Amino acid sequence: MQLDSVRAIVTGGVSGLGLAVAQHLVASGGKVALFDVNDEKGAAAVAELGEANARYFKTDVTSEAGVVANVKAAREFLGGLNVVMNCAGILGAGRVLGKEGAMPLSQFQSTVMVNLVGSFNVAKAAAELMQHNEAGTDGERGVIVNTASVAAYEGQIGQAAYSASKGGVVGMTLPMARELARFGIRVMTIAPGVFWTPMVDGMPDSVQQSLAASIPFPSRLGQPKEFADLVAYILGNTYLNGETIRLDGATRLAPK
Repeated sequence: MQLDSVRAIVTGGVSGLGLAVAQHLVASGGKVALFDVNDEKGAAAVAELGEANARYFKTDVTSEAGVVANVKAAREFLGGLNVVMNCAGILGAGRVLGKEGAMPLSQFQSTVMVNLVGSFNVAKAAAELMQHNEAGTDGERGVIVNTASVAAYEGQIGQAAYSASKGGVVGMTLPMARELARFGIRVMTIAPGVFWTPMVDGMPDSVQQSLAASIPFPSRLGQPKEFADLVAYILGNTYLNGETIRLDGATRLAPK
């Protein structure tokens, strides 16, 4: 897939990794629909990217009807739909048994709903439309890229809910790719390590330095642009399918 032909939905697209992907795609000649819940950042992102290239759709990724409606509206704005980039997610940090007692089940459920169910919800709504696209190289009609995390493999103390949600994203990648293969839709997942995001930017310098020192090489936090570069490569390489790629500088999370 050529990047200038990309017509993409980017969830979590108004900040962090999602915005970096949107910036890269627009700079390469593509168009994006930004699915998020922050109206202020959504307006700022569209102003930066240009109203001809981007539009913000306030979207709760856990709402089935809302996602179906917004995916259809996004396709109308984009003039087609051939890419989904799922970046929407929440941390949901908390111990199973904390100082105040056991984790409320609602906290676990909300984390899984946004990170896992939300990714599936957008992916299946988009795939339903993508299946009707005109086939390109190798019969390709679309690409879905999900975001997991290295925590899917080495979750830390306090990450039971987050790791479970991201492990689910990894787990659904291959079966979804196998199923959608007959429609010419590829499914890939990226599992990033510790990246510069608004969340990390708000941490004390000492914490940021400690995080950077824990990464073997290069000993620094990942840059959102590096995540976007990998997304672009995935879109361009038709033979990448059904796999999760770690993007982490060889880091392996410690227990805490």
